[in-house]
Amino acid sequence: MSCFSCFSSHEKKASNKRSNSGRKEQLPTNLSQEHNVPPAQQPRPPPDEVPKPKPTPPAEDPAANTSSANKEPVNHNNIAAQTFTFRELATATKNFRQECLIGEGGFGRVYKGKLDKTAQVVAVKQLDRNGLQGNREFLVEVLMLSLLHHEHLVNLIGYCADGDQRLLVYEYMPLGSVEDHLLDLPEDQKPLDWFKRLRIALGAAKGLEYLHDKANPPVIYRDLKSSNILLDADFNAKLSDFGLAKLGPIGDKTHVSSRVMGTYGYCAPEYQRTGQLTVKSDVYSFGVVLLELITGRRAIDTTLTTREQNLVSWAQPVFKDPNRYPELADPLLQGNFPMRALNQAVAIAAMCLHEEAPVRPLMSDVVSALSFLGTGPDTATSPISSLPSPSPDKTMSVVNEDPQLEDSVTERQRAVAEAMEWGSSSRHNGVEALRCGSTSSL
Repeated sequence: MSCFSCFSSHEKKASNKRSNSGRKEQLPTNLSQEHNVPPAQQPRPPPDEVPKPKPTPPAEDPAANTSSANKEPVNHNNIAAQTFTFRELATATKNFRQECLIGEGGFGRVYKGKLDKTAQVVAVKQLDRNGLQGNREFLVEVLMLSLLHHEHLVNLIGYCADGDQRLLVYEYMPLGSVEDHLLDLPEDQKPLDWFKRLRIALGAAKGLEYLHDKANPPVIYRDLKSSNILLDADFNAKLSDFGLAKLGPIGDKTHVSSRVMGTYGYCAPEYQRTGQLTVKSDVYSFGVVLLELITGRRAIDTTLTTREQNLVSWAQPVFKDPNRYPELADPLLQGNFPMRALNQAVAIAAMCLHEEAPVRPLMSDVVSALSFLGTGPDTATSPISSLPSPSPDKTMSVVNEDPQLEDSVTERQRAVAEAMEWGSSSRHNGVEALRCGSTSSL
């Protein structure tokens, strides 16, 4: 049985392995520095595999005590992920046969499998030892998904770290990724309808809202894209692949500095220029995904003309004129969408994609605006869920008991959606007026 082994070397001699087998294995000491992970949050080996250490009181982080009360503190002592042997996962995937392969990328391959002990169907991601995702990213993904739990985050079941093998075991998402249903569709595949697209956008937004506003400290996802949003059988969206996730700024810090990583076409411009990362960097990436859902186009498509290859650059001129918003609708929708909902969805995308990060909305406001748009024909003009809160079910019950509060919630969601639409069409005039006013005052 393997737990987090010391990942500094993959080519140890057999004699060294035998001599070290009785020692407690340690995490790399530079993990917390590179990914801004406090030592108290680092995963610990399962208690039945190592000698029980003497309890040492963790050092308190003064910044942690200043966080808002509505955030959910991470339980550092509860790493829920199971450990698997390589043999168990090889058996589950029929020795990683080609027929079980369901995905492939720079990180490695993903296989569909079935665990012998529980008969649970799972997705097994086998990291390529020479690929883009290394040991540090493997550790961060296990750490993040073990400590963060939300209905719109993919559930990590366990991991394997036998020898130089690195595998992650997730819940199986039967419909694959958003990319599979949105981009480059074969002729016999039915395109996503408008309301499924909104449902997907809302689910991804709620996942980001949880990471930004409910997790404590906040988490910056850093790699939001259509291929990293997975779908269950009911088209509920869940964020996956947390290898690049990073803890956000705390206390009086406004950003965290980092190597520029992510996917071209989705990265925020200020992050690409400076390496300074904030939650607004994720908001920009969400704007790109929302624009993909609206248009049915890739963020970067080199098969198109030079002017149309970059989705955001192509859409920017349209953002300035609300009368042109229908031009952005995916032709495969064939006009089957409420025009008002399309206009507001484009306005939300435009605000998320603003060049200036401080002007972009918070994900909580994006969730409110998308909730107002609805995810079905019967909900297109009314909110489908409560405002963001740590306990959605409780909030809904309170709203249902108080009609006045329900009206207030509806009104706020409508105001947020309309404000975004207004802000998108007028922001350029406002900036120009502001500049003129500043000049005249001088």
